Amino acid sequence: MLDSNTTDFTNPSTFILLGIPGLEAAHVWISIPFCTMYAIAILGNFTIPFIVKREPSLHRPMYYFLCMLVVTDLVLSTFTLPKMLSIFWFNSKEINFSACLTQMYYRRTQHYIHCFLVTESGIVMAMALDRYVAICDPLRHSVILTNSIVVKIGMGVLLRGSILVLPYILVARQWPYCRTNIIPHLYCEHMAVVKLACAEIHVSNYYSLSVVFCVFGLDPFFIAVSYTQILRAIFSLPTKDARLKTFGTFISHLCAILTFYIPCLFSALTYRFGKNMASRFHIIIASIYLLIPPMLNPIIYGVRTKQIQDRLLRLFTHKGT
Repeated sequence: MLDSNTTDFTNPSTFILLGIPGLEAAHVWISIPFCTMYAIAILGNFTIPFIVKREPSLHRPMYYFLCMLVVTDLVLSTFTLPKMLSIFWFNSKEINFSACLTQMYYRRTQHYIHCFLVTESGIVMAMALDRYVAICDPLRHSVILTNSIVVKIGMGVLLRGSILVLPYILVARQWPYCRTNIIPHLYCEHMAVVKLACAEIHVSNYYSLSVVFCVFGLDPFFIAVSYTQILRAIFSLPTKDARLKTFGTFISHLCAILTFYIPCLFSALTYRFGKNMASRFHIIIASIYLLIPPMLNPIIYGVRTKQIQDRLLRLFTHKGT
């Protein structure tokens, strides 16, 4: 006869998210910065597509890719933050098994490296390609990056992300879960979930490493090559004014790249070398990281892009008159 405790946890229909173990009394206070960042992310990521749609001069590949980026940010944060806030505010810790897998799918975690979905890395790479063509071959930019090509690139990036991540979910769904249904985290972090499986998870670890190499190896490499060529083209311009003007056209994208990869690197280093750090700090860092790019990307492009600034000013001025 099976042990009753084991029977209770065999393939559970729900998991229990503990939140931040050890800081339960401070959950309400912790929720304030989380909620603030999420509200800024929601406002900014709705504003950018709205402005691009309303302003014909922004109907260009750079801003199409930007819209893809902010929509991805919006989806990623929305699949995670509402559940976090429900834990903070209402102590609502239960999550359906299928919903847990959905969180894993839309916000992949690869061998302790939080990846803002393979799709977002692909979009960042596509934006680097756009800046490369616009600066290094400006006369052919409209010929090379037509609207149909932009759509195909966007679909290809989305398809790549889906294909790379889907095996995790298919394998995780087939494993038996009989250890416990309690996850000491704020959301369904991939490794936190698979460690509950009563099965060998080496396949998942090996596949994680291959995806990490593909996304965080090849994508930054191609971005670095693009930016090397861009910088060479900028410094070869004849006048200082021309160099400054051209540099300003891609500095916002450079900031977006740093916003994406630096928190990812910091999160990875924290997990790799912060073994003596309390688990609550790992959870806080991993959770805040999910909000940094969605919150900062609209701000970066709003501050650095004159066309977006002008459209915002006209919008508020028109409402005020």
